Amino acid sequence: MFVALPPMTSVTSAMPASMSHSMSCIDRYLRYLGYDVCYVRNFTDVDDKIIARANDLGEDPLSLSRRYCKEFRHDMVYLNCLPPSVEPRVSDHMPQIIYMIKQILDNGCAYRIDGDVYFSVDKFPDYGCLSGRKLDDNRAGERVAVDSRKQNPADFALWKSAKEGEPFWESPWGPGRPGWHIECSAMSAAYLGYSFDIHGGGMDLVFPHHENEIAQSCAACGQSNVSYWMHNGFVTVDSEKMSKSLGNFFTIRQVIDLYHPLALRLFLLGTHYRSPINYSVALLESASDRVFYIYQTLRDCEEMLCQHDGAIQDSLPPETLSCIIKFRSDFQTSMSDDLHTPVVLAALSEPLKTINDLLHTRKGKKQALRIESVSSLEREIRNVLTVLGLMPTSYSEALQQLREKALKRADLTEDQVLQKIVERTSARMNKEYEKSDGIRKELAAVGIALMDGPDGTTWRPSVPLSLQEHQVSS
Repeated sequence: MFVALPPMTSVTSAMPASMSHSMSCIDRYLRYLGYDVCYVRNFTDVDDKIIARANDLGEDPLSLSRRYCKEFRHDMVYLNCLPPSVEPRVSDHMPQIIYMIKQILDNGCAYRIDGDVYFSVDKFPDYGCLSGRKLDDNRAGERVAVDSRKQNPADFALWKSAKEGEPFWESPWGPGRPGWHIECSAMSAAYLGYSFDIHGGGMDLVFPHHENEIAQSCAACGQSNVSYWMHNGFVTVDSEKMSKSLGNFFTIRQVIDLYHPLALRLFLLGTHYRSPINYSVALLESASDRVFYIYQTLRDCEEMLCQHDGAIQDSLPPETLSCIIKFRSDFQTSMSDDLHTPVVLAALSEPLKTINDLLHTRKGKKQALRIESVSSLEREIRNVLTVLGLMPTSYSEALQQLREKALKRADLTEDQVLQKIVERTSARMNKEYEKSDGIRKELAAVGIALMDGPDGTTWRPSVPLSLQEHQVSS
């Protein structure tokens, strides 16, 4: 992925969904600040794992890659990630890759062996500058391919000679395909030049991938430079590393089958991008509950403002103005401090509470310039949600979708919930309080909260009772 901003700010990285989500967030924030962003997300559509998987399935590797790239894009749309400016694929950039390898060879930093081309790490004194590793630490077999022909065990492939059953391209060194690392350097140089601002990726890419990118890019062009590196933390499940072998692996599609995509997005934003993200049902339920609260509050704002026919004044009460100034300051300070999204989410609490007080409390309803306060607070929150990628197309539509997901998790239909409400209302009228409490607890146990009001009883999604108790005990 790459991003460019004036004065020529740029970003690159190959990344999983969690990092793509983070880069989408910084893309939005930089645009909010007024930068002209060129956001590039590159696809590796040729590598050892893809070829092995394609062979297992009896499918063409490039066809398999195209299919998964398409599915990935769908997932990013679900998560409300902005589309990148450019999405280069390795298979479409062989001329650029071959040209960069030629530059590295011409500069004496690579060597040829039987149709393969290897980068010589001994020719780059700053090797290890990103990861802090020393060459002595790079033992063959530990994320470094074993090959007795290499001059140094840490040397890595720039070009691999063709093997039977693998896709290949013609090159000055014979038919073959690029090594993993060279593709990112070549594509970033093609779209951003050799010097750009931000390069992103997973924490596991610091070494050897990004370390090797630095070495080969600098070997090709001495002015090569990346101003900032962003690396996201790993995803864990109930504090254990997510892994297919452990059977605790979830896809985005599986998660959003039960939870609203924007609840998943808020869940991801709730952890700083460099920290491990602990995936758990309890945290997802909490994120879903929070999203519902936010959208319900803003939907209530809409209804109130739609009913107001008079003019809205420019002035605001001092307390409202103070709330807005602090919220705006917290937002910009936190986002500018290495994208501290958890702090921004926490900062939403005060303006949301102020809105609910103005809408629903006796004191709030009497406050001077109440309409102006609600309108201004709603606008500030909406602006922040837009930057965070949490703005739905419609509050009402999002609330309905959140209800539908909650019903699915509870294995109930809305008619069944409404029937329970009728039964509970009848029990209360007959002073069967134990029965009515039992119905409330039964629904609360599966994440359906009942709310009694002047106009009767309604329901909303909530964190299931057992998970609430678990959170309290934790």
